[in-house]
Amino acid sequence: MTIQGLVQIAVFLALLVATVPVLGGYMARVFSGERVWIDPALKPVERLIYRLCGINPAREQHWTTYTAAMLAFNLLGGLLLFALVRLQHFLPLNPTNVPGVSSALGFNIAASFITNTNWQAYSGEQALSIFSQMVGLTVQNFLSAATGIAVLIALIRGLTRKTTKTIGNFYVDVVRCILYVLLPLSLVLAMFLVSQGVPQTFDPPAVVTTLEGPPQTLIGGPVAYQVAIKQLGSNGGGFYNANAAHPYENPTPLANFVQTWAILGLAAALTFTFGRMVGDTRQGWALFSVMLVLFTAGLGAATYFESRANPALATAGVDQRAGNMEGKEVRFGVAASTLWATATTAASNGSVNAMHDSFTPLGGLVLMVNMKLGEVVFGGVGAGLYGMLVFVIITVFIAGLMVGRTPEYLGKKIEAREIKLAVLALLVVPLGVLGFGALSLVLPAGAASITQPGPHGLSELLYAYASAVGNNGSAFAGFDAATPYQEIMLGLVILIGRYLTIIPLLAIAGSLAAKKVVPPSTGTLPTHGPLFITLVMGIILVVGGLTFFPALALGPVVEHLSMLHGKLF
Repeated sequence: MTIQGLVQIAVFLALLVATVPVLGGYMARVFSGERVWIDPALKPVERLIYRLCGINPAREQHWTTYTAAMLAFNLLGGLLLFALVRLQHFLPLNPTNVPGVSSALGFNIAASFITNTNWQAYSGEQALSIFSQMVGLTVQNFLSAATGIAVLIALIRGLTRKTTKTIGNFYVDVVRCILYVLLPLSLVLAMFLVSQGVPQTFDPPAVVTTLEGPPQTLIGGPVAYQVAIKQLGSNGGGFYNANAAHPYENPTPLANFVQTWAILGLAAALTFTFGRMVGDTRQGWALFSVMLVLFTAGLGAATYFESRANPALATAGVDQRAGNMEGKEVRFGVAASTLWATATTAASNGSVNAMHDSFTPLGGLVLMVNMKLGEVVFGGVGAGLYGMLVFVIITVFIAGLMVGRTPEYLGKKIEAREIKLAVLALLVVPLGVLGFGALSLVLPAGAASITQPGPHGLSELLYAYASAVGNNGSAFAGFDAATPYQEIMLGLVILIGRYLTIIPLLAIAGSLAAKKVVPPSTGTLPTHGPLFITLVMGIILVVGGLTFFPALALGPVVEHLSMLHGKLF
């Protein structure tokens, strides 16, 4: 690790902390219905959308109605996206004449992009037309990100409202999120990326003569604005197969740094939004502290392991003073690669600027742990914080048991109904990774996707299913996901990971909204201090560790121990 790398990481963390109150405060005003500086330009557009869609912004919804609206909205988006990619050969903006995708891949794409996962079992520039990328994928990048934030805002209302039956209006939350948050930020980021050299064009592919002599076709397209929302919205799906390792998506170190911030920026800022909306910013900073400590610990571990020489190669006389550079861009190096990898797996963002399959076993372990903790170490926009609140509910319940009183959080009693729903949400990740992952190990059609022998092959499979159920979207490159079995199975896991988590959380929101606020007493556990922060981190690590340690021990841990004895897989 170089001094330059350490400085880059320190500047990144400082920038992340500095932008939390700025963006978080702005979003709190947006979702509280307060006036913001951009109102004169966007208010007329917002009112027009409501009028055209027949939405009454003053009419709020019960949690069941809110949930039904969210599911119907996502189902319609999925059906439209499925039809679009299946029929893209009949549609415009298809300069390379790519055919429509198969039914299995179309289902996988639709499930992936409506859930904010952006898992890609295909090569972006070769399998999809510009029209599909622009009208299908990019539109869903906005809608899926807005859905996650809307669910979080509904949960916050459940915590703050008293004896009410409603938690807001899903359609209003989505419209305001897109208009006031995602579109303006994406426009600014896209313009910056264009200034760095990211293409934003409809020109046909260019054929150039390489230095070696043979011609090469360079496919351009409207790349910059898709990259902007894929990062800000915690989506991650790349215009190109190589994703952010491709020079068209990520041309300069400055573009790399800004995109890394964009991966975490909104998710981190939502903790401050939470604090403002519940009337106590200390609560938001407490949750941000939990996320930041876990993120920094993971980043430190991944950077350490990737900075070390591979013992097997060192024995063979290979110079590895730069660390493990396999699968990494020389222009980024170890620090920028591990920073990106840790951010993208902590944030439900599937973009990559290095190949995770080429990380050291323990470096890859850190990335898997980030996802298997439930994507709560910042997590996806909205999704990370509402996942963190599940752990908070479990923590106050356990703390209440310790002192022998009914647990409370923000003045709301946490009772049996909320605990049952929270546990249901927590069981989704083990179901996806261990349950469906086990099926792929024992069924021949699933096991055929494992291309590497031994523990590394198991790591590839564990990573794939953790990425799917966590709605992350990144992958170990050696895992063959482009089979009908994996396209359908991973698509199902993606849907389970999204909606079987959201539905119990909206039920919790409705239950809490109907309750009275209990005044704090001497027996109330403060939920903004160091003790509570430590308790939440402990619960997250214990749940993740006890659930997944046996599987991880058979995968990356065994591979690391084998590597120390000179055996590679």
